[in-house]
Amino acid sequence: MIRLMLADDHSIVRTGLKQVLSDAPEFSVCAEAATGDEVITQVRQSPPDLLLLDMSMPGRSGIELIKQLKSEYPRLPILVLSMHKEEQYAVRAIKAGAAGYLTKEHAGEELIGALRKVAGGGVFISPAVAERLALEYSARHNELPHTTLSDREYQIFQMIVAGATITAISERLSLSVKTVSTHKSRILQKMGMSSSAELIHYAIEHQLVELR
Repeated sequence: MIRLMLADDHSIVRTGLKQVLSDAPEFSVCAEAATGDEVITQVRQSPPDLLLLDMSMPGRSGIELIKQLKSEYPRLPILVLSMHKEEQYAVRAIKAGAAGYLTKEHAGEELIGALRKVAGGGVFISPAVAERLALEYSARHNELPHTTLSDREYQIFQMIVAGATITAISERLSLSVKTVSTHKSRILQKMGMSSSAELIHYAIEHQLVELR
């Protein structure tokens, strides 16, 4: 029996995941978490065999969680389940230590197979993500501006281009408005831009934001 922890801030999503997992009796849900802090606490109390982690957890980002968990529990396989398209976070998640990345859009038909592969020591990524990883390692001298951002800066960049205000970002990430403003200034400086409008245009051009 493979002990699986579900980490998602929406209880209805966790319920749906458990229904999908009913077709895979080798998995047993041993714990659930709705925030990043709960994930850390519960893993420390009783490490699972496998973690299914939502990318957007309240309080801290999935990337931060992955890095912290892998530093403390390097053998813990983590499969990221995200509402964000692969272009936005998959490469960063894999580089941080995740063993796989699956969008919620395709969870119904691919979740069990992805969990089995990760639980068996494999990596679950799409051919497109594998290609992006290969290109990134072979062409570091030709980096796109957004790849130079730290994980926290990239998280705030994503929120800015999605239309969030500085105040909303500070509340979501439990940071001061001054800290978020400082991050925004660094983002603009690193990317050679002067406004949120330019960031949004760049994100659309490079398919880093979901158009509604």
